[in-house]
Amino acid sequence: MRIIDVSRPGGPEVLEIAQRDVPRIAKTEVLIKVAAAGLNRADLLQRRGRYPPPPDAPAYPGLEVAGTIVQAGEAASELHPGDRVCALLAGGGYAEYVAVDEAQVLPIPGALTFIEAASLPEAYFTVWANVFEIAALKAGESLLVHGGSSGIGVAAIQLARALGHDVFATAGSEEKCRFCESLGATRAIDYKQQDFVSEIAALTKTRGVDVVLDMVGGSYLARNVQVLAMDGRLVVIATQGGTTGELDIRAVMQRRLRITGSLLRPRSIEFKRRIKERLAEQVWPLIAAGKVRPIVDRVFGFHEAPAAHAYMESGVHKGKIVLSLE
Repeated sequence: MRIIDVSRPGGPEVLEIAQRDVPRIAKTEVLIKVAAAGLNRADLLQRRGRYPPPPDAPAYPGLEVAGTIVQAGEAASELHPGDRVCALLAGGGYAEYVAVDEAQVLPIPGALTFIEAASLPEAYFTVWANVFEIAALKAGESLLVHGGSSGIGVAAIQLARALGHDVFATAGSEEKCRFCESLGATRAIDYKQQDFVSEIAALTKTRGVDVVLDMVGGSYLARNVQVLAMDGRLVVIATQGGTTGELDIRAVMQRRLRITGSLLRPRSIEFKRRIKERLAEQVWPLIAAGKVRPIVDRVFGFHEAPAAHAYMESGVHKGKIVLSLE
């Protein structure tokens, strides 16, 4: 089978088509013929040599795919050959076939295409795990999403809004802010032109927000603490703005704040199965009904992986970028 390999750490040009054996499946795994693969910033980090895959994952990139099951292991009881599915992976999604435990595989909701379905797993597993499990966003609470026009941001805004929460977002241009508001954000703030702390204070009458979903990290730490309400929770899922920052510990104590972070990729299969079950119950019906929708900015051919990475690095996209293998 064909894969997209990283020949050496570097820019998009180091991505090359190569050949590998079709993977063999374990008892609880399924083999998927891949029709489309979603791009994620973790893929860029892996390409640069800064985010190696877990030891048991393929060495080439790709964290989510959609396609058709062609083989099921003897202990895989939920899925069958012929099923149209999408899957969360620990790596190896830039390939014509992937083997993955059925605990990380979901049926494609509704009448979505493979392209649309490939944009779902990483974003919705991440958002559900961090916003609704770790940060435990509850009825009547509000959410601030940094990077609102990203794949994760698009999922977080739509899902939180569909479940009845007030959602605020930050984005890097007026156009992206209006895009976030079209998805359901009460207000999106252009972080290049406005201070999100003062804007949120005005919008919430100085109360603040209950949960912040942050992809920026160190450079936002102090301001994220400032923007949280009493008993607020900050969950950090990326460090695009650095790995260190100043923390006002007294503010954390006085307002009983909780600060946490997580990486989805190395989590156990059991953890991912639990999130999959919640998605199947709570989120996939919303997608099938059109209340939450996949947002695909641009599709590239499989051989265009370098161009797809360069496009993601440009930062102009709104929503997901997908590689098509069809």
